[in-house]
Amino acid sequence: MTVTGLDMGDAPLIAFVFAALAEIAGCFAFWAWLRLGKSAWWVLPGAASLILFALALTRIGSPFAGRAYAAYGGIYIVLSLAWLWGVEGSRPDRFDLIGALLCLAGAGFILFGRRLAA
Repeated sequence: MTVTGLDMGDAPLIAFVFAALAEIAGCFAFWAWLRLGKSAWWVLPGAASLILFALALTRIGSPFAGRAYAAYGGIYIVLSLAWLWGVEGSRPDRFDLIGALLCLAGAGFILFGRRLAA
């Protein structure tokens, strides 16, 4: 279904989730190299992951990149906090969780607001 420029067909949630995990993993590889003292070899899979991120985000059926990116942002934030907890071992606090809920609400508004208003 098309929601004023954002096609919700073809499992966009899967594409959003895959894109977010690829972006987070790719960026974390650079973080590990530059901030955690890991080998520069971490950059190679990190760069590949960032390429996968960009490719996955283009699978969202939107004629407008900005709207796809904006809707993606809420998913990215929630999965970043899951990464924080699952990979880095730091449990999100109430401010993280409230902020994530606000971002998801914003992404939902971008995705479905126009349709609900019609």
